[in-house]
Amino acid sequence: MPSCDELFNELLIRLKTIDRYNIMGGEPIYYLVFPVEQMLEMKRSLKVLVSRLMLDGWSPSVLSLAEVVNAIFRSDPDRQILLESEKAYLEDGDFAAINESLRSILLGTGADKVTARILKELESLQEKKGSILIIADVEALHPYLRIGAIEQRLQGRCPVPVVIFYPGNRTGNSTLQFLGIWPEDGNYRSTHIG
Repeated sequence: MPSCDELFNELLIRLKTIDRYNIMGGEPIYYLVFPVEQMLEMKRSLKVLVSRLMLDGWSPSVLSLAEVVNAIFRSDPDRQILLESEKAYLEDGDFAAINESLRSILLGTGADKVTARILKELESLQEKKGSILIIADVEALHPYLRIGAIEQRLQGRCPVPVVIFYPGNRTGNSTLQFLGIWPEDGNYRSTHIG
């Protein structure tokens, strides 16, 4: 299990060579893969990575998916109705229905709202020299969405490198297991570190 420093060192090396289109044919998206048990350590080390990137001439921007998901839920026009209906679901112990309601809010109509927020952030960074987007708190997507599905919707739309803090397991060259509990997924086209 690599330490935070080892993950960051490998990332910085990869960014210096900026294999913009990796062997899988994807975008400049880098997953820092770490076991769930290391999640708090990685969160605490985020500032270290930001500082190291700045020292290397990058201009990092951090996007917390916990904040994104919370903002989407709080701004939903039907929020009060959903909160009232969820009281009934709670009484019945129907957590699947609650999760499905919340998932439908995140998905919205058309492109999901989480992807839309990431794209908005990428658009704001594309003109800034040396920009790099760090996506943190990916676990906030559970059990509603998976970051791999979002990555697929980002294909062809990443004007700057994207670093994703990924709590889970690496089970092959391109196979990851989100949070160590989701089924293995080999559809990632990105570079995996860790």
